[in-house]
Amino acid sequence: MIEKRDFYIDGQWRAPAAARDCAVIDPSTEEACAVISLGDQADTDAAVAAAKHAGPGWRATPPAERRALVERILKQYEAREEDLAQAMSLEMGAPIDFARSSQATALPWHLKNFLRAFDEVEWLRPLGAHAPDTMISLEPIGVVGLITPWNWPMNQVTLKVIPALLAGCTVVLKPSEEAPLSSIVFAEMLDAAGVPPGVFNLVNGDGAGVGTQLSTHADVQMISFTGSTRAGRAISKAAAETLKRVTLELGGKGANLVFADAGKDAVVRGVRHCMQNTGQSCNAPTRMLVERGFYDEAVEIAARTAQETAVGPASQPGRHIGPLVNKAQWDKVQGLIETGIKEGARLVAGGPGLPEGVNRGFFVRPTVFADVTRDMTIANEEIFGPVLSIMPFEDEAQAIEIANDTPYGLTNYVQSTDPARRNRLALALHSGMVEMNGKSRGAGAPFGGVGQSGRAREGGIWGIEEFLEVKAISGWGLDAAE
Repeated sequence: MIEKRDFYIDGQWRAPAAARDCAVIDPSTEEACAVISLGDQADTDAAVAAAKHAGPGWRATPPAERRALVERILKQYEAREEDLAQAMSLEMGAPIDFARSSQATALPWHLKNFLRAFDEVEWLRPLGAHAPDTMISLEPIGVVGLITPWNWPMNQVTLKVIPALLAGCTVVLKPSEEAPLSSIVFAEMLDAAGVPPGVFNLVNGDGAGVGTQLSTHADVQMISFTGSTRAGRAISKAAAETLKRVTLELGGKGANLVFADAGKDAVVRGVRHCMQNTGQSCNAPTRMLVERGFYDEAVEIAARTAQETAVGPASQPGRHIGPLVNKAQWDKVQGLIETGIKEGARLVAGGPGLPEGVNRGFFVRPTVFADVTRDMTIANEEIFGPVLSIMPFEDEAQAIEIANDTPYGLTNYVQSTDPARRNRLALALHSGMVEMNGKSRGAGAPFGGVGQSGRAREGGIWGIEEFLEVKAISGWGLDAAE
């Protein structure tokens, strides 16, 4: 078991004000792998006070120096890459090869994109030729509380902490208590990179405790949260009293529109994408909509792909999916699989219970339902597990109607060899992102949704702008006589 961890506040590792321990569970074994302390109001207050005290100095730090700090953090990654991967594999069950190739590498990917975007920021610029004496100044919002999830721990920490620091904000980070170990490694990296005391602070805790304390704290000017839609609503209500800026990156129920001309590879790719990270991704393409003439064949391909998807412990090398993060999530997914069966969906792969030969760990059988209808629970609720729902459509109009028939709006997907069709659909789909034919978003493109998927835009220049205020200054350059 990893030794107990404390908090990083004002440039120092500190013991909690009052001991309240929480075990971190290895989801592959169901055994405790670490013990952390959960913060209370005194710990939150200390972290916010440190961030507030450091705010004026960090705000006044030249942009070039803030950039240099991020470059040093990037350098630290080279020394701690394996530590990050091992931590995430242990704490949330990412298979170790996947943790190395996708989970840990999110950090350098986003840092490089943020640095590129940072160089394009105009911190002070004229409004325009029509108003030469009016300037627009971009300024940090102040102390920000960052609340991150367990499913892509370092991806979300990086998408929040780095742009906040570049913008000139000071930070209090509350990582998920389910997956805190990688954030502790991250804090060690920032300390080694020379982050000034108070500029970055970390307090472990749960949502009801530290999460609520940050959301209601009078000295926190902004909350950036990634997690469930339910929790996002609660944070918005809690933050309203102090009129904070709140940015939310929430759930999703992505539709993957597969046309007959896309062929077998599109179906295989869609199933694998849905199962990636054991289905624990808000942008997973969990609804596969298939053109009627290709439907029966697509169902067979999807079932076979799911059946060929291996399941194994996070520590095991190779291409497979790991466990769900905890027992509560496992129970939820099992309940939704049972509901799909009861409501009449046709089970073509997987199903309830543990995979064959498994007797411990929060593992789920890769599951595919066919003949799903729009009124079924599994077609509407975010399952957050390796469960795919397939339904047919007749034409483009019906595909758009089904895809948009959801309160969520994070990522939709289109598979077709017809570029004109793809472009039409991309503009018609109601979501913050659309990915086509397996093409990932370009470096620095914004990540975020609409509706109950939240309204955040993380990554690139948009991610930095989330943490900036806009000030209009009139009379710039005029002397007193004028």
